[in-house]
Amino acid sequence: MEPRQKVLINRKKLHSMIPLSERTIFNMEQRGEFPRRIALTRRNVAWDLAEVEAWIEARKASCQQADRPGGGQ
Repeated sequence: MEPRQKVLINRKKLHSMIPLSERTIFNMEQRGEFPRRIALTRRNVAWDLAEVEAWIEARKASCQQADRPGGGQ
């Protein structure tokens, strides 16, 4: 079985998947709460798609018990 090739996504694709501000994502990266960006050049960065998808799945799993907004108790 061949190793899976890494797929990198750019900032635009990341923001289409994760509707958070650039600053929020950067702060989360610094705290180790979000996958780290990969510097491709001095002005161009990317993220590993598999790491971002794993982060999304982990968030979904951890938030399954969250209350819905407006669902009074």
